[in-house]
Amino acid sequence: MNLALLLPQFAPNLYDLSVMLRADRLILQDVERWSRKSRVHRAKIRVPDGTQWINIPVRTEDRKKAIKEVRMDHCEDWVTPLLRSIEYNYRNSIYYDFYEPEIKADFQSSTDYTFLIDFVLYIQRRLLRFMDINIRYELASDVDEYSSDPDLLAKRLGAQALYQEHGSRHYQRQGRLKNDLDFDHPRYHQHFEGFEPWCCLLDVLFQFGPESFRITDQLQK
Repeated sequence: MNLALLLPQFAPNLYDLSVMLRADRLILQDVERWSRKSRVHRAKIRVPDGTQWINIPVRTEDRKKAIKEVRMDHCEDWVTPLLRSIEYNYRNSIYYDFYEPEIKADFQSSTDYTFLIDFVLYIQRRLLRFMDINIRYELASDVDEYSSDPDLLAKRLGAQALYQEHGSRHYQRQGRLKNDLDFDHPRYHQHFEGFEPWCCLLDVLFQFGPESFRITDQLQK
């Protein structure tokens, strides 16, 4: 059994999507402490000179809490600048105009949510739906056998392989028995010159739209 331990993310990158697709059991670690270095609240997009992060702000007093207890900070309008960044950098992509109305409405619905995790999982579900991808997961808070020790958890669940987030050693407890995913990052045409890996799924969606499978199908090989 392949066990994957990821933190909740609103827009995963292709490595983490590959982990999700290959896992027999996927557990999202909502009981672990939130970290500003994680990608729970942020995602990387393509810009003319490389990449940049788009962010969902969280309340200062919640920054030392478990992810499931962290609230979004609605004191200031963060949705408009986020959408403006997406528009500025993706408006010339082939499928931007096709998805923009729904994605805009999805982010504007953030005020209907109090807790970060609820909104993060909603946006993730929507993006995966646009790409016709179905991912089944469990929240750590619902797993009786859960332990913050990845190796102990893998043992309890009888996992033969353990996968975790890419580049997560600064915010996710690493298992000594962690397996390296056989992953070759797909290269594809981006709307700016050159190629920047590790962008979030928005990058693929706006460029390939209904044909995103041309990229995502490579992740399960």
